[in-house]
Amino acid sequence: MKLVLATKNMGKVREISGLLTNCGIEVLSLNEFPFVGEIEEEGETFKENAVKKATVTAGLTGLTALADDSGLEVDYLGGAPGVFSARFAGEEKNDRANNEKLLELLAGVPPDKRTARFQCVIAIARPGGPVYTVQGTCEGVIAGEPRGEGGFGYDPLFYLPEYGKTFAEIDLALKNKISHRGKALAGALGILTRLHKEERKEW
Repeated sequence: MKLVLATKNMGKVREISGLLTNCGIEVLSLNEFPFVGEIEEEGETFKENAVKKATVTAGLTGLTALADDSGLEVDYLGGAPGVFSARFAGEEKNDRANNEKLLELLAGVPPDKRTARFQCVIAIARPGGPVYTVQGTCEGVIAGEPRGEGGFGYDPLFYLPEYGKTFAEIDLALKNKISHRGKALAGALGILTRLHKEERKEW
C-alpha cells in the first residue's frame, strides 16, 4: 500500500514514517508530487483543514492520502495561535519568528497561566472514497525560553512538567508515544491497517 502524506514538512514525514515502520505501507510525501502544489488551509478548525488536504491529495495523486492539521492552543491567549500556528508571525511559516512572537505575548506571564496543548487531527482519504478522522491532544506549559535542539515548530517551547523537558529535548521514540500526533496516529493506524487489507483483497 502506498500512502501519500499531504505535507512537504520533512519533520512531520520523519515522525509519521517512524510510526508506520513495519506496517507494510510505503510512505510518500508531496515532495514527490510537485504537481499537487500548495493546498490552502482555509478552514476554521483543524478537522476542516485536515480533511481538505487529504481529499485534494487523494484526488490528484490517485493514492490513499493522510493529512494532519495540528497546532498549539495557549489558554492565556484564548486558544491562539490555533489553526494559524504555522503562520503566527506571518505567511512565511518561520518557526523562529513564531516562537519569538509567542514569547513576546507571554512576557511576564507566570508559569501557572502558561498552560497550553498541542492538538492534532488526522484525516485519511481514498480517491473518491470516504474520509476518516482521528484526534490527539497533548497538554503542557509554554517555557520561558527555547530549550533543546530536536523537533520543529514550537517544540523548544512546549514544556512537559511530568518529564521536566520540552518536546525538543526528549527523544523521538518518546515523543511519538506521547505527542498529539503520536496519539492521533495510533488511532489512524487501525484505519490504515484495515484499508491496507482491503487493497490487498482488491488486487
